[in-house]
Amino acid sequence: MLDAIFIALQVLLAAIGVYQFVFSILGLYRKKRKQHFEPTKSFAVLVAAHNEEQVVGALMENLKQLNYPKELYDVFVICDNCTDGTARIVREHGMNACVRTNNNLRGKGYAIEWMLKELWAMPRQYDAVVMFDADNLADTNFLREMNDDLCSGARVIQGYIDTKNPEDSWITAAYGISYWYINRLWQLSRHNMNMANFLGGTGMCFETNLLKEMGWGATSLVEDLEFTMRSVKRGVYPKFNYDAKVFDEKPLTFKASARQRLRWMQGHFTVARRYFFPLIWQSIKERSIVKLDLALYGANVYIVLLTFLMTATIWVDNTFFDGPNIANLYGYLPLWLSFVAIGANAFTFLAAMILEKVTFKKVYLYLVLFPIYLISWYPITFYAFFTQNNKQWSHTQHTRVVRLEEVQSKQG
Repeated sequence: MLDAIFIALQVLLAAIGVYQFVFSILGLYRKKRKQHFEPTKSFAVLVAAHNEEQVVGALMENLKQLNYPKELYDVFVICDNCTDGTARIVREHGMNACVRTNNNLRGKGYAIEWMLKELWAMPRQYDAVVMFDADNLADTNFLREMNDDLCSGARVIQGYIDTKNPEDSWITAAYGISYWYINRLWQLSRHNMNMANFLGGTGMCFETNLLKEMGWGATSLVEDLEFTMRSVKRGVYPKFNYDAKVFDEKPLTFKASARQRLRWMQGHFTVARRYFFPLIWQSIKERSIVKLDLALYGANVYIVLLTFLMTATIWVDNTFFDGPNIANLYGYLPLWLSFVAIGANAFTFLAAMILEKVTFKKVYLYLVLFPIYLISWYPITFYAFFTQNNKQWSHTQHTRVVRLEEVQSKQG
C-alpha cells in the first residue's frame, strides 16, 4: 500500500512539473503591439506603510513625477500603527497621510480594508485604485499603462514587479532571479494565453466598481493571493501588464528573507485550504482550465511540502534502514533523465534572465548560491505547515533609499 501511494504521488508531482514547464515555454515570446488610450481614468493611489520614514520620502518624490495628468490621481498613504515620522514626511511632500491605529487587527490586509472604507466615504470618487508598498518605486508610465488596460476592459491588473536592489547581497540577487523568472515565464505565459494572472502584493490596480461589489475581504497574511482567488471564483481574471514596472526592495539577509517567506507560506496554507477545492470543483463543472491552473497555483505550497516529506522519507529509508525499502519511480528511470530534468529547471531561470536582458554582473556571479535559496523553501514550508494558524504580521524593515534614476541607470 505504501509503495502504491508513493508511486501515485510521484507520478502526480511529475505530471504537475511537466505541466508547469510546458506553460513556462509560452512566456518565451512577448506580444509587443497594444492599444493606447488618452489618459481619462482617475486613480486613488494607496500606499501601505508601517514605520517607513526611511524610504517613504523617495516614493513620494517618485509619485510626483509620474507621466500622468496630476488632476487625475491622488496619493493616500496608510500610516498603519506608525510610531515614527512616516505621516510627517508624507505631509511634507503634500500627500495625504491617513493615520490608522488598531492594535488588534494588524497587518496590510486590514489596513487596506480600513482605507477603502475611508475612500468610499470621500466626496471624490475614483475610477480605480492602485496599490504600492512604501519601499517601492514606480515607472513613470505606470498609471498610463493601467489606464490603457482599464480602457481595454480589464478590471484587475498586476504590474511587473522588479527588484530595485538585486546586487546588495546574494539573497537580494536570489529574489531578483526569482522575480525575473516569475514575470517572464509564469505571468507572461498566462497573459499570452488569456488566462488569469496572480497578484503580487504591490503594483496592483483594481476597478473601483469591482472593489465596491466584492469588498476587499482579503485579510490573511497573503492578501494578494486571497483576492486573486476571490476574483477568479467570480469569473474576473486578473491581467498582467509587462510594461508597468514597479521596483520593490528585497531583504538583505537570509534571516530576514526566511522570516518574510515563512509569513508568505503560512498565509498560503490558509488560502489553499479555503479556495483549492471550490476552484477545483468549479474547474470541473465549468471545464475551465483557467480555474484549474489557479487551483494548482494555490496548491503549490502543499506540493512543496509533499516533495520535501517524500524526499526526506526516501533519504531516511536509504540511510538508516538499508533501503530502498519504499518504491521509488525515479529509481527505475535512466540516470541521464534526472540530469535532463535538473538541467531544464536550471535553464528556465537563466533563460528568464537572458530574455529580460539582465545586466547586473554580480547577479550572474551569485547564481552559484541560488540553489541554496531554492532548497531553503523546503524547511521553511515544513515549519509554516505547523505554524500556519499564526496570524501575526511580521514587518520587513526597509532602509535602502534608492531613486528611480539610479535603478534605471544600473539596468542600462
